[in-house]
Amino acid sequence: MEMMHGASMLSRPAEEFGNDSMVEEMWAAKALEHAEVHFNLLTSVHPSQLRLTPYDDQIYETFRQDFPDLKVGLLTDDVLKSAVGKLKWREFAEKFNKMDDYSYGTLMRADASKEFSPDNSIFVFRVQFLAIEIARNREGLNDEVHAKHKPAKKTTQEDRTETQ
Repeated sequence: MEMMHGASMLSRPAEEFGNDSMVEEMWAAKALEHAEVHFNLLTSVHPSQLRLTPYDDQIYETFRQDFPDLKVGLLTDDVLKSAVGKLKWREFAEKFNKMDDYSYGTLMRADASKEFSPDNSIFVFRVQFLAIEIARNREGLNDEVHAKHKPAKKTTQEDRTETQ
């Protein structure tokens, strides 16, 4: 029930809140929850088969048109949030402003070969996260983390009997 109340509060206009620390905590919790869900998907489904939105093709094509040389394997705040970078990303994001949550804050792994951690997280907006993660999936940069962290296969009773 508390989570539903938090979600309804987060959908209200930002002007109503000012700098309310409770709202910031709820946004941070929502971003962390999204990061965990994404990592679980990434390690459960091979990245080349993972679709994050119905708009993956359009996001990827537009991303590579706007950022043809951006190396998405290892990113830093400096690369993503420089004055020039912010402007380019803002222009990119506005192309997807019809998506409900295109500007929501989201955590992204800085290094695609590693799991989420405080040292390997960058706070970005959702369509920026989607563009980079779709590129990582399609360009094979999430394959390593998938192989390292995929869940162990569950053994069946038949498998256990065969090994005894």
